[in-house]
Amino acid sequence: MVKVVFFVLSIVSISCEEIKKETDNSKDFTKKGLFTSGIEGPAVDVNGYLYAVNFKEEGTIGVVDQKGKATLFTRLPQGSIGNGIRFDQNGHMYIADYTNHNVLIIKKGETQAQVYAHEPLANQPNDLAIAPNGILFASDPNWSENTGQLWRVDKQGFTLLESGMGTTNGIEVDPTATKLYVNESVQRKIWVYNLDPQGNISDKKLFYQFKDYGLDGMRCDNQGNLYVCRYDAGKVVVISPKGVIIREVLLKGKKPTNITFGSQNKKQCFVTLADRGCFETFYADYPGKKF
Repeated sequence: MVKVVFFVLSIVSISCEEIKKETDNSKDFTKKGLFTSGIEGPAVDVNGYLYAVNFKEEGTIGVVDQKGKATLFTRLPQGSIGNGIRFDQNGHMYIADYTNHNVLIIKKGETQAQVYAHEPLANQPNDLAIAPNGILFASDPNWSENTGQLWRVDKQGFTLLESGMGTTNGIEVDPTATKLYVNESVQRKIWVYNLDPQGNISDKKLFYQFKDYGLDGMRCDNQGNLYVCRYDAGKVVVISPKGVIIREVLLKGKKPTNITFGSQNKKQCFVTLADRGCFETFYADYPGKKF
């Protein structure tokens, strides 16, 4: 009898510890409807300006100032539509161009995009992660088949790291640059790999699996906690490096597509909402990672 009671108490203890804090404090950062339902790829530059794709129409990138005013930053080349955006440590912007199977680059101080790497065998480059040395990683879903691929992208082009996955979507390098996280939206799984300085992956493990709703963009804070957009659930879930949910943030919209960190202390989170065409914002407990 003592053993049974202890077992039950242990389960209760784990359940109570799993979600320590739940908040409902997201606020609008931009006006609703300024971006299309394809709003994605939030990223903040060194000057604190916030960027996302598909401002008012597809094939564009919008820029948002610190007060939430959004304007057109650039139009992408003919036929290109962006998704994930990342900045490297030199201030160059990289954009996943899913229609033309590219990763584009806009060099610091410029507004015109050029092809950085092209891969005709890619399904549709979706989200991007970046390591401190500038190596990029791209998720590559095939939504019609519920499958996906994972690529490394550098000056030499695309290198296939894994195929035959689920619908790869959110992707992130941890603050130590020794872990790569990749999620599968339809399968609701997050995988973690060991990552070496050359951008090679190994020792794939299941990091977390959800029972419902979809997964989209992900980012890490400087403690290694992973912020996961729960598409259709209207939440951002924060998972510790040990795989424990430590926070849930409720959003106004139901379809968060991606998240990034910004503002002066790097604790302000900006979330893109497909069903509202805008940014929502909340504050994290820790700053975003440095790269």
